Amino acid sequence: MKKQLILLCALTFSASLHVTAQSFRKQISEHPELSANNYLAYPAPSGKLTPAPSGYLPVYLSHYGRHGSRYLIHEQQYLRPIETLQQADSAGVLTNEGKDILKKLRLMYTESYKRWGELTPLGAQQHQQIARRMYRRFPSVFRDSVWVDAKSTDVIRCILSMENELQELIRHNPRLRIRHDASAHDMYFMKQPDKKLSHQRDSSAVKNTIDEWGKRNIDTKPLMARLFKDKEYVTKKVDAGQLTFDLFSLASIVQNSEIRHSLSLYNLFTADELYQLWQRSNAWWYLRYASAPQSGGNQPFSQRNLLRKIITDADSCLALPHPGATLRFGHDTMVMPLTCLLNLNNNDIKVSDIDSLTLKGWSSTRIVPMAANIQFVFYKNPKNPKADVLVKVLLNEEEATLPLPKTSTPYYYRWSDFKKFYLSKLNSYHE
Repeated sequence: MKKQLILLCALTFSASLHVTAQSFRKQISEHPELSANNYLAYPAPSGKLTPAPSGYLPVYLSHYGRHGSRYLIHEQQYLRPIETLQQADSAGVLTNEGKDILKKLRLMYTESYKRWGELTPLGAQQHQQIARRMYRRFPSVFRDSVWVDAKSTDVIRCILSMENELQELIRHNPRLRIRHDASAHDMYFMKQPDKKLSHQRDSSAVKNTIDEWGKRNIDTKPLMARLFKDKEYVTKKVDAGQLTFDLFSLASIVQNSEIRHSLSLYNLFTADELYQLWQRSNAWWYLRYASAPQSGGNQPFSQRNLLRKIITDADSCLALPHPGATLRFGHDTMVMPLTCLLNLNNNDIKVSDIDSLTLKGWSSTRIVPMAANIQFVFYKNPKNPKADVLVKVLLNEEEATLPLPKTSTPYYYRWSDFKKFYLSKLNSYHE
């Protein structure tokens, strides 16, 4: 518990900083869990919010959030490295460290058996805590018997994440009126399919960029030497690259389930290896879901229907005397491009040389940990109905900047400016 509290403090602190390559390498050395990228267990927010301008109160909250902590999605992600190590053990070429890792992998497989991709107990707790903070931060949004409209993709971990948040809100205010749904009917904006963008995302240019970067920067030989006694066996029998990535994924996912209390795989890697593997994963996220030139530069527009829905829903709800809240639950592959489409915290960058990503402070770790979420909080001045409606955006419950004209109060933007800018941006994209 003490270790986790220290980690959470470090994460909270780092969220407000420009993360340079040197500083993040140091953070990974001190807290290896940070290398996990989208497998990072949700970090506790700082709790600091800039007070609203005088006379303004929050009246409506709109949200899109990722499901909470989960197990790895595919059984093969556990079995493939287990089978590789088991075969080596049978051949008598596994080191003592290799034997120890094999034992740990078997325990992880047992814990996750037939729960592939499912929400863990920690994932449920994360959404309860997010809802609790949401209610306490913005009580005027959830007062009396207002409506809370919640939708989820039709994936069980997302549905359970939604239900955990809703139950927590009801616990704080039993008078809330809840609508909740998970239907293919809404996937056009909750998890929009787009063949053209998917094709660009899966292109040879993207694959080659990642593969070439890995060949230049990731040396698997030291790790293989720690696991296997026989170099020739590794050359003939082991896919060293695949095994390295599998073990890194397994090391990263440990923090998301109850087994984190009894084992870790991070002792298998050096700090430099973790940093290099983090870089590769960070580049993978950038190339596939941000504005990378290698994937066409338009991947954030995969969330164009979602952003339009957020805008139209907000206008409809703001016309009501008591708007309530609109909550949506989905995946990291929506949160990441939506963050870039909005250009939150200047994350919508175009970088041809992925080696420069960390120098520019672009970090998928800060954007899509487990339970990642974007909250749009709307403010009105009840004593001045003609005053501008203001909106503030929180990324993972921390105030975020937008590329909009500033008001007198940092992080608060005019809703009219928001709509004008983003509708123009959406209209500029031609499918």
